Amino acid sequence: MTESTESAVSEAASGPVPLPPTEPATQATQSEDPTKVFERKLLEGRVIEAISQIYDPEIPVNIYELGLIYKIDVRDDKSVYVTMTLTAPACPVAGSLPGQVETKIETIPEVTKATVELVWDPAWSRDMMSEAAQLQLGLM
Repeated sequence: MTESTESAVSEAASGPVPLPPTEPATQATQSEDPTKVFERKLLEGRVIEAISQIYDPEIPVNIYELGLIYKIDVRDDKSVYVTMTLTAPACPVAGSLPGQVETKIETIPEVTKATVELVWDPAWSRDMMSEAAQLQLGLM
């Protein structure tokens, strides 16, 4: 395991693990309009709320609390880019769950477009689940 993977896995106990963006993420800078920053954060909260309604079919926990969502990037044009994984590469919903996430995000009126990228690094482990999910499943 690489040092960065170990770091990501050790931080995973506190919630979903963020991955570095594949494209430059819009970061708040000193010169950026605070209203735009606020609007992106507000929309990110709505995205989290929406995807928290999607459940893994084999585990009775929503995919956000399960730790399958690694990164949510809300851009100024209100498009949303999500990096996610699945519990295993052979997961039966590998072909449908990313599309379901895109569709759910696109139901949010402010969202102009949603793109979901499925990644396998770092590999998901149950340590990536939130504390609430672990309690729900009796793992704590």
